Amino acid sequence: MAKSGANEKELWRACEAAIEGTKQKVEMAIRVAKSTAAWGKGKIGKGQTAKPRVLAVTTKDKGERTKAFLRVLKYTDDTTLEQAKIYKLKNLGKVEVLTSDPSGCTFLLGFDNLRNQRVAPVQWTMRNLDDRNRLLVCILHICKDVLGRLPKVAGIDIVELALWAKEHTSTGSKQQNLKDGPSGDLFAEGDTSVTVGNELVSQAEEEEMEVLLGTYVMGIGEAELFSERLKRELHALEAANVHAILETEHLVDEVLQGLESVTISVDDMDEWLGLFNVKLRHMREDIEAIETRNNKLEMQSFNYKALAAELDFLLEKFHVPSEISHCLTEGSFDESSLRTYIEACEWLRSALCGFDELDPRYTTTIAVKEKRAYLDIIKLTFVRRACAFLRDYFVNLVDSLMNDKGNFSQRGQLKKPDHADLHKKCRIYVRLLCHLKILDKNSLTPLRKTYCSSFNHLLRHETREFANELRAGTKAPKVQSAWFEGSTAPNQNVDTSMISEAYSKMLAVFVPLLVEESSFLSFFMRFEASSPDPPSIHDDDDLGMENDENGDMGALDMGALNVSLRDLLDGIQEDFFATVDWAHKIDPLLCISLHGITERYISDLKAETAGYVGLLLDALEDKIGTLFTRFVDDARHQIEKNDKNVKQTGVMTFVPRFALLATRMEQYIQGQSRDLVDQAYMKIIGIMFVTLDKISQADPKHSDIFLLENYAAFQNSLYDLANCVPTLAKFYHQASESYEQSCSRHISVVIYYQFERLFQFAKRIEDAMLNNSPEEVQFQVGLSKSDLRKVAKSNLAGVDKHITAMHKKLMKNMTCDELIPTLWDKCKKEFLEKYDTFAQLAAKVYPGENIPSVTEIRDLLAST
Repeated sequence: MAKSGANEKELWRACEAAIEGTKQKVEMAIRVAKSTAAWGKGKIGKGQTAKPRVLAVTTKDKGERTKAFLRVLKYTDDTTLEQAKIYKLKNLGKVEVLTSDPSGCTFLLGFDNLRNQRVAPVQWTMRNLDDRNRLLVCILHICKDVLGRLPKVAGIDIVELALWAKEHTSTGSKQQNLKDGPSGDLFAEGDTSVTVGNELVSQAEEEEMEVLLGTYVMGIGEAELFSERLKRELHALEAANVHAILETEHLVDEVLQGLESVTISVDDMDEWLGLFNVKLRHMREDIEAIETRNNKLEMQSFNYKALAAELDFLLEKFHVPSEISHCLTEGSFDESSLRTYIEACEWLRSALCGFDELDPRYTTTIAVKEKRAYLDIIKLTFVRRACAFLRDYFVNLVDSLMNDKGNFSQRGQLKKPDHADLHKKCRIYVRLLCHLKILDKNSLTPLRKTYCSSFNHLLRHETREFANELRAGTKAPKVQSAWFEGSTAPNQNVDTSMISEAYSKMLAVFVPLLVEESSFLSFFMRFEASSPDPPSIHDDDDLGMENDENGDMGALDMGALNVSLRDLLDGIQEDFFATVDWAHKIDPLLCISLHGITERYISDLKAETAGYVGLLLDALEDKIGTLFTRFVDDARHQIEKNDKNVKQTGVMTFVPRFALLATRMEQYIQGQSRDLVDQAYMKIIGIMFVTLDKISQADPKHSDIFLLENYAAFQNSLYDLANCVPTLAKFYHQASESYEQSCSRHISVVIYYQFERLFQFAKRIEDAMLNNSPEEVQFQVGLSKSDLRKVAKSNLAGVDKHITAMHKKLMKNMTCDELIPTLWDKCKKEFLEKYDTFAQLAAKVYPGENIPSVTEIRDLLAST
């Protein structure tokens, strides 16, 4: 028993390993033999062999429902199983035990989805009847629990199968569980045990079968004898019933007589009920007719009352007071009458909203259409009259200011524009504009154009007069703009700060003014994207409107606002441009400070309505940048004029003048103008270096002297500025490198001019030592000791004279005497290094030869 349980456990684990990863649970696993036979045949044919297989019943939980499968597993070796085929138990339609097999261990499983396949059915053969019953009971149990139905069972009595399941569940499985623990069969799993009472046969049927089977055991030997006995008992019972009926014949007659009399009474009662039913039906019809008439009268009365109330309501809506009609169509727009107009607008708006809220069925009536058309005529008439009045009002308001010259700057007196009184007079009609926008949103477009045109004329006149007087009242010297032309450089000490102050003053006056005008325009001309309710007429003061102007107006219609801002401020930039041109003519370098001032105002603009003012300042900044770029281009052109392919010596005039220019430019830097100046440095210094190279190429013999003198002058003039300006420091280092290269080339020329044979001989010794030992070099052609003595005699005999000649050669053609000591020190250092190399080579190759030592040469150089 223990061995069998161990085998079942191994089979169970092998099945679980074969289906690992499918998330399915093995309910039962059992070994079978697989064979096939022809259709309708139950026996295994000749030549056919049975194959060992394992049938495993598995389930998979899917939330609220469970899926059941029958898996066929085959052996890959003695202990390992793999999946061969899988069937869904929901498709199982028939379980048939083959009667052709005397043992009863062979059966077929018929699946509905395989019924049409032309393949011989698979026969499964079990080892014994217990294994067969265990498998079939497990399958039937799962079909009942999971699928809610049982397949058709043939070839086996399901009652016997249920009794077998009950017996083995109550005895055999319990013992096995106590001895061996869980195993792979049906009865080892408590949740899959089959009971007769609630699965296959009901309790009552079970008791009847037990009594019947008990009777069979007590005396009945064969089914035919039992049937004969039952028939005899049935005949006896029928005869006894007939005899009892004949004995009670008189009682039957009495019952029949009573039934006949009752039938007569029932017929009479049926006639009476029929008569009463007809009368009741007529009475019910009369009552229903009366109720119908009453309901109609009540409904008619209710409708008449509702109609009268609705007509009264409509008449009240349709009525237009005469004072409202007169005010909107004929009244004047004086300031004293403004309250009346606002009240009339509120009434008209309320009346139009009332028509919009009417039931759609009323809108088709002629009266409603006519009254609505009348209100529309009143609305259009009022809007037209109000727009015409406001257009004239704006034009007359600006004309009155334009005619008074005291409102503008005059000779000797700058007048800062003040529009507070102007805005106050306009703000009187804010509520009227709110109602105009609500009544007709397109009516504000021509009003905005008129307002912007009139105020644009005023703003341009104020700006022009202020700019003219500002320029006339600012006295500043004229500064020479040609920095790199002429014999004298521009005076660096000229004070032009008053020009920058004048420009700054103009921006300080007009930028806040233009921003204020932009904000007032967006508030006054109602550029909100939506149409909010206008303020109540009971708010007598204008403080609420001022708070709306300075506070949050909600989302703005930026497209329409930008169009009006362009109409309002277009052309004002011309007077700013004229001021910039005036400053540029006085001193082009003023563009640096003007650029910084403008950038500061651009960065300070935060208001959404100041977008066009920002565009104006951007254009002004571009204008300043263009003028300064023109100045830089002129300076570059002046420097390029020095390149005439004509021999030029000494330091070029544009080198020290650039240092003066850079010093002056640094004085004008304000705010964020650093980039503008750095770009100018890169352009001017770049063309300076290119021009120096081109001029040096016109005289190759003295090009290094020319370059080192100019690069040295560049460094000396910009030393202080390079320490604090990163851009100039970069060019300073570039000039330093070019200076060192020019010095190195010039010194090499001077040295080789006097000692060329000596150092060429040293070069040949070095080349020979690449392929020969030092002892063999003196035997090479041209490198003998006699050759060494000849070279030493020509260059080292009277070496002090040669050194003096080298010093004179270095000084020749030099225009900057202050550079000579430094150059001579570099020359002596380089000559001494070269001679030291020659002396070391001579000591290796020509030992014992008498040539001046390095110490002697150093002493001679120190004495010069």
